[in-house]
Amino acid sequence: MPVEALKCKECGERYPLEAKFVCEHCFGPLEVAYDLSGLDPDETRRRIQSGPSTIWRYSDFLPFDRRPRTALAAGVTPLVRADRLAERLGIREVWVKNDAANPTHSFKDRVVTVALAKVRELGYRVVACASTGNLANAVAAHAAAAGLESYVFIPADLEEQKVLATGVYGTRLVAVRGSYDDVNRLCTQLSGERDWAFVNVNLRPYYAEGSKTIAFEVAEQLGFELPDRVVAPVASGSLFTKIARGFEEWLQVGLLSGDLPTFNGAQAEGCAPVASAFEAGRDVCRPVRFPDTIAKSLAIGDP
Repeated sequence: MPVEALKCKECGERYPLEAKFVCEHCFGPLEVAYDLSGLDPDETRRRIQSGPSTIWRYSDFLPFDRRPRTALAAGVTPLVRADRLAERLGIREVWVKNDAANPTHSFKDRVVTVALAKVRELGYRVVACASTGNLANAVAAHAAAAGLESYVFIPADLEEQKVLATGVYGTRLVAVRGSYDDVNRLCTQLSGERDWAFVNVNLRPYYAEGSKTIAFEVAEQLGFELPDRVVAPVASGSLFTKIARGFEEWLQVGLLSGDLPTFNGAQAEGCAPVASAFEAGRDVCRPVRFPDTIAKSLAIGDP
């Protein structure tokens, strides 16, 4: 199968496919490495089109030796043509990927589906995450469906509606005084102390792969064609980069032809470390210590 190993994005060091997220040599982030050279484009396309109406139709490009079975289905959400928006923007076509059609109404169902499949494969019994809301819902719901114990760590000032939406799944909610970045630091520390699967910490290399399926679906829904431009929100930046990676992989295999789309990332004005760095021509983000935005899912000051 195409999946090979975990690979450091900085120095290239390789590791087994286990719960690890940072390189022991240079402390760079790890990501999943594949060998796609053995995939025939025509055969792969047939497998995709005959596959289930979930993200697992793209299992050749996900980090498993065989197609997993998961309790909740995610993916294959509508690609909606927005003609009035296109008219207002003065362009020919605009399409909106409606991931609110996922089980817990956000793209986080994609990444959690992949992470939970890896949780089962690695034998974990407890799953956890740091979240500003959407990931909390997805982890709680998917863990409940899979019969796994779960812990969700959230900022203490998270909106009550989001807390209630997560709590209905029976997860253990832990409110932390501080920002999302404080919550994430706590979870990173706990991941080294407890035998828990933190989907966006020690399982992050696998979790992030789920975002590629947005690119796969968009291309398939456009008739195996590339869009001209992609606009995506940026919080940690993982979604943004993985959509690009998805298109790159299909170009590499021969499922698509042409050039990569132009990519535009969007951040909240009150929490825009990536946009500010890009505008200033810096390679490193300057953290936003106190994010100030109603878009809590984008309130990651130190991505």
